[in-house]
Amino acid sequence: MADKWWYCLTHKTVEPDDGCANKNRLGPYPDQATAGRALEIVRERNEKWDAEDQDWEKGAPG
Repeated sequence: MADKWWYCLTHKTVEPDDGCANKNRLGPYPDQATAGRALEIVRERNEKWDAEDQDWEKGAPG
């Protein structure tokens, strides 16, 4: 069983450690299911960071 899982941006699939080159992947993730949610996780993080940036630019306390 793989210790780390990755989401391949080229093939749009979940891969174990011995998959494509890391430059084409997101991760590592602790399990296959989490790696399968990689694009969702990235979107959620980006939305959170964008909101934090907007708050900071407005001078709102963090």
